[in-house]
Amino acid sequence: IVFDKEVLNGEIKNYDWLHLHHEDFTGQYGRFYAAFRNAPWYIQQKKEAEADAHQAGYSKVSQHKLAVAKKIKEYTVGGGFLFAMCSATDSYDIALAAEGVDICEPMFDGDPAEPNYQNKLQYSKTFAFKDFQLIQNPLVYEFSDIDVTQSRKVKAENDFFTLFDFSAKWDVVPTMLCQNHTRVVKGFMGQTTAFKKSLIKSDVLIMGELKSAGEARYVHGELGKGTWTFYGGHDPEDYQHRVGDPKTELELYPNSPGYRLILNNILFPAARKKKQKT
Repeated sequence: IVFDKEVLNGEIKNYDWLHLHHEDFTGQYGRFYAAFRNAPWYIQQKKEAEADAHQAGYSKVSQHKLAVAKKIKEYTVGGGFLFAMCSATDSYDIALAAEGVDICEPMFDGDPAEPNYQNKLQYSKTFAFKDFQLIQNPLVYEFSDIDVTQSRKVKAENDFFTLFDFSAKWDVVPTMLCQNHTRVVKGFMGQTTAFKKSLIKSDVLIMGELKSAGEARYVHGELGKGTWTFYGGHDPEDYQHRVGDPKTELELYPNSPGYRLILNNILFPAARKKKQKT
């Protein structure tokens, strides 16, 4: 496990692969304010995040998290492999796009968000997403319109996504990342469930999608010498994971297609693209 302090100290360079899951890089504490602001765990996490930010030399958690996000980007550009799931995907890109812009309301950082912050976002700094609109009501449990959790009309029994079929000869990396015993994978929800396809940059490779709903679940890209993969949803074998739910017993799902995609990303650093002969 690598914490913010280790990332900022440069220790992340000692690792080939980094997995992010339910992080919030925007400094809004997961947007849990409306439902959990009085919960002891929320109060404690907020206090700890503020203390960590101050110890690192930042006056706000959002500034601290942005610094961490930029270090991770630097790590990826330098040749690292980044794998993110759930809210670590969209909140990461939002933080990068909002560099130098205060998008946090008073309950998050003690002062109002700056006026017209939506028009100050810099999409050129993001990994995967473009032209997204931030959710400006802090009481809504959602960061932006990248995620489709609240807008999708997909019933649980119909919630599946399809993996693309790549050529093992020409597309070694996506072939490995999509390796599975089935092309159709059962969907699962999360704070960030899946990504609106219209907001995905043109150079991003979509590896898994629910085409009928216009959403991508599993996307991949290159940045500098490194690569990254974003996977929507929280737990492939817990369809609607909620705060306080017990952890999933992994040994009960040895053949889970959803977990297999996570495993593929763990094994991913071993895959190196061979130079083609000319």
